Amino acid sequence: MAGRTARLVLLAGAAALASGSQGDREPVYRDCVHRCEERNCSGGALRHFRSRQPIYMSLAGWTCQDDCKYECMWVTVGLYLKEGHKVPQFHGKVSLNAWFWSTVFHTKDTDLTEKMDYFCASTVILHSVYLCCVRTVGLQHPAVVSAFRALLLLMLTAHVSYLSLVRFDYGYNLAANVAIGLVNVVWWLAWCLRNQHRLPHVRKCMVVVLLLQGLSLLELLDFPPFFWVLDAHAIWHISTIPVHVLFFSFLKDDSLYLLKESETKFKLD
Repeated sequence: MAGRTARLVLLAGAAALASGSQGDREPVYRDCVHRCEERNCSGGALRHFRSRQPIYMSLAGWTCQDDCKYECMWVTVGLYLKEGHKVPQFHGKVSLNAWFWSTVFHTKDTDLTEKMDYFCASTVILHSVYLCCVRTVGLQHPAVVSAFRALLLLMLTAHVSYLSLVRFDYGYNLAANVAIGLVNVVWWLAWCLRNQHRLPHVRKCMVVVLLLQGLSLLELLDFPPFFWVLDAHAIWHISTIPVHVLFFSFLKDDSLYLLKESETKFKLD
C-alpha cells in the first residue's frame, strides 16, 4: 500500500507540473489550428461549414474551431507516427466523473460541462466516504456521522469554491481526489477485512474497492487509443459498469443482513 501511495503521489505531482497535454503544445498542431481557423471559420467559409454540418453535431454545439482542432490532431498524430515517435495526448484531462455530467461533458467539452464533470466526480468520492462512515460508525454513533457529514460538505464547498473562484488547477484537483480516494479505499478495506469471516458478503465490497483502485490507474496512466477509438479513459468507463453491478449486489446483501439483524433484536426485546 505504501509503494502504491508513493506512486500515486508522484503521479499527482507530475500532473501538477504539467500545463496541458503534449500534443496541444506542439508547434505543428498550433500552427495547423491557427491556419485552419483563418481559412475556414469566418465569412463564406464558415457559412459553408455550417450548411454541411450534420444536425446532431450542430445540436451538440460542435463549432468550426472544434473541427479544426480535431482535424489538426490527426495531422499531428500522422506526423508523429511517420517519424517513429510515441503518439502524444491531446486535450488531456484527468476526470473522475458522475455518469450524467460525464455524458454531457463528453458530448460537448465546455468550461461549464468540464467543471460539472469534475465537481460531480469529487462529490461521488466524498459520498462513498460518507457511506463508509454511516456503515461502520453511524449505526452505533449517529451524532458522529452528522458531524462528519458537515465536515465533508465543508470540504466539498471549499474545493468547488477554490476551483471556481481562484484557479481551476488540474494538478490540485487530481491530488485532492487521489487523497480522498485513498481514505475511502483504506477505510472500506479495513472494515471488510475485520468482518469478512462474520459477514461473507463483504468480500464483494472488498473486490469492488480493489477493482476500482486498480481501474483508476487507467485515469492516471494514459496511452494511445486502441483502433483510435478506445483510449484509457473510455476503457475506464466501460470497465466500471460490471463493478457497479457487483457493488449493488453487496448493498442488497448487506441491507438484507441488517434487516434480519434488526428483526432479531426486535423479537428479543
